[in-house]
Amino acid sequence: MGGAPKTLRNTIILVAGLLVFWQLMYWIIGDVAMRSPWQTMRYTLTLAQTDLFWVHLANTLQAFGVALAIAVVLGLLIGFALGLHRLSAEAMEPMLVALYSIPKITLYPIILLAFGLGMSAKIAFGAIHGIVPVALFTLNAVRSTRPILVKTGRVLKLSPPAMVRSILFPAAVPEIFTGLRVGFSLTLIGTVLGEMFAAQHGLGYLLMNAIGLYNVDVIMSVTFLLVVFAAAVNGVLLAVDRRLHFRV
Repeated sequence: MGGAPKTLRNTIILVAGLLVFWQLMYWIIGDVAMRSPWQTMRYTLTLAQTDLFWVHLANTLQAFGVALAIAVVLGLLIGFALGLHRLSAEAMEPMLVALYSIPKITLYPIILLAFGLGMSAKIAFGAIHGIVPVALFTLNAVRSTRPILVKTGRVLKLSPPAMVRSILFPAAVPEIFTGLRVGFSLTLIGTVLGEMFAAQHGLGYLLMNAIGLYNVDVIMSVTFLLVVFAAAVNGVLLAVDRRLHFRV
């Protein structure tokens, strides 16, 4: 019962510490490359009152939402397909790990040639960041399922879809959710990177344009918004993740 207040207290301490560190860095570096927390928040409120900002935000959220859906669906399909077939898992897992370790920015020229500039390219770039971690966590979750459950499904002569729906998915939900949490973060990074290099709309484009114009106010505000959004959603997902593991 004391867990929630303790978590809230730790969160407040962490946020306060980060704000103090931010202010100290601003005093050291100065206006040449940074803005203070107060200046950034004040400019963010001003930026949020412009119609152009909401156009860019809506574009980013649309691309990110589609990319995340693709990453989750394909990641789950790949993870369950490999988890149901041990030989395929042993052959493909090293390839997935190798793909996961490759800096995805090296694949960007291929993405551009395949999808062109615009929404489709940044969706694809966001999705390729999230598919592999979701697939790997799902694969390991399925592989870690208690053998007695799998044997029960085989005794009942369940089809692969029925096996996944009735046995594997419920048993593997905690680990799968951890993969979804990691996939969320990486998909967001991929989407923003895609907007920075080959888009004319979105927060990533706004950030890249601000870098080119050396507009420190916009750089700090957009970065602040992205960090707040990612931290808030990850906090919620982490709380759910811990609850699922605790129940297990």
